[in-house]
Amino acid sequence: MSDALRFAYRPVQDSLGRQALRPLMPILLNYGVNSREAIGLLDTGADVNVLPYQMGLSLGAVWEEQATAVELSGNLANHEARGIILTAVVGDFAPVDLAFAWTMAPNTPLILGQTNFFTEFDVCFFRTQRAFEVRQKLDFSTGPA
Repeated sequence: MSDALRFAYRPVQDSLGRQALRPLMPILLNYGVNSREAIGLLDTGADVNVLPYQMGLSLGAVWEEQATAVELSGNLANHEARGIILTAVVGDFAPVDLAFAWTMAPNTPLILGQTNFFTEFDVCFFRTQRAFEVRQKLDFSTGPA
């Protein structure tokens, strides 16, 4: 298993049509027997991970079966969201369970936020180098006594 994975910032168009660089990272999401490769935006200012509605459906999730309502803020505050747990794999790191606010908001990216992507992974941003590194958190519970 790798100690750290390095990713380049990816070019995207911002809301004004200009090119911008964003920390976007490939991630494999699993729900039950279904898997989907996706690109997630690492957002240190996001309180929660956010799953776009269509992506949840493509994983086989059923909106009505998700009983936990989640309140979102900012530009997503007016849209309904439900809590859902997915298993995620980044590179060759071990799979982790990530909690998502699955939202019906249109045109929402997959967002990886504080709860709980940044509690499972350490991320170092090197903006001047147009890169970032991701490390899986260390499990201190299995260390020597």
